[in-house]
Amino acid sequence: MTRTLRSFRLTCPAGRVPLAEALLRAQGFDFEPEPFFDRARRLTREPFALGESLASRFGHIYIQDRSSMLPPLALNPEPGAAVLDMCSAPGSKTGLLAGLVGPEGFVLGAEPSADRIGTLRANLRRTGCVNTATAKGEAQSLPLPDGRWAYIQLDPPCSGWGTAEKNPRVMELWDESRTGPLVALQKTLLARAADLLAPGGVVLYSTCTTHVEENEAQVAWALKALDLELEPLPAPPGFTFADPLLPGMAGVLRVAEESDGQGFFLARFRKRGEPCAPVERTAQTASLPGQRIDPRRLAGCEGLAWDRLPPGEVHDFGGKAYFLHREALSRIPEGMRWQGYGLGRVAGKGDRETFRPDGQARVLIPEPGRGADVLVVEDVAVLERLLSGQSLDFRPGEGPVGLTFRGLPLAWLSRKGRRLVLSVK
Repeated sequence: MTRTLRSFRLTCPAGRVPLAEALLRAQGFDFEPEPFFDRARRLTREPFALGESLASRFGHIYIQDRSSMLPPLALNPEPGAAVLDMCSAPGSKTGLLAGLVGPEGFVLGAEPSADRIGTLRANLRRTGCVNTATAKGEAQSLPLPDGRWAYIQLDPPCSGWGTAEKNPRVMELWDESRTGPLVALQKTLLARAADLLAPGGVVLYSTCTTHVEENEAQVAWALKALDLELEPLPAPPGFTFADPLLPGMAGVLRVAEESDGQGFFLARFRKRGEPCAPVERTAQTASLPGQRIDPRRLAGCEGLAWDRLPPGEVHDFGGKAYFLHREALSRIPEGMRWQGYGLGRVAGKGDRETFRPDGQARVLIPEPGRGADVLVVEDVAVLERLLSGQSLDFRPGEGPVGLTFRGLPLAWLSRKGRRLVLSVK
């Protein structure tokens, strides 16, 4: 695979894309649009590591291989849809799905590893994916009811042969004699996805390997063993695709070796049967261990942009306030442990109960002059000073101050007298 230029995607809403691009260019980066996705960009100038850029550190871009963006785009959930991401960490595709379905939509990500789910949650938090929830556990064992999901993304553990240029040892770690357990796990996950799908629902199966046993052979097995049919995928522009390695695979996509980006394989299945009306579900609010709160009534909440949250509720879990999307409350069954999006901390009791937003909860930053204090920065040098640990002079007052770059929400600053400091770095 050839990887001549690095790629990334913008994570902010469409109206803020020019501001995020301006933040990048102000630090000397330049880039060009990718033809397959309107939020994807390819670097043409990288004066220093893109991951150290202000746009990356404040979560308005996500560095991602261009091929890795294809599965969510191929799943193509409609705005407002609910999506299950069965193998979610580190969150590259989960975050992209969250952007595709929008605030009214919802994405549930599953991950069994404690370390990797920590990374998943950190990435979703940093990029502002408020319309997501995460569950620690093997996707095939989560106690989700069958037949409820119209969209499922399945990017299972694989041998990773398609990443050999970046990870040369992968061919030694996963030679053909060692891929048996992976192939078996992929079958288990595909079978579970078929059970979880609603009639007429779709699952997008993808891997970052070139191994036929994990790709075309799995498609052939699924078509024979499961109640699924293959839906042809259109070839997105900007890629070169190779022919499938087995017959009867019209419509699967295999990123060719001469294409830019990692090796990837994609197949889209639809569950047989007529789509049925949505099943009426009962919210599990009463069974949640946390306590539902109305943060607008707490001290410290004055002037925060609560109206920017999607439909849902805020709950206090031992002093930590989490946003729980309406779809999460209605879809996730009682007894299943999961986590919403962290908004901040709750302290005190009764009339002395207070709320402080998390430094990364930029969704709560209001427009300047329309609520809480907001600092509008025009010069990236000011942001760089904050990230280096320096403080800024500001008018005295109470509570945190929202930080924006020319109106692009970035983070919350802590206020100590007349000084502002950045608590998230």
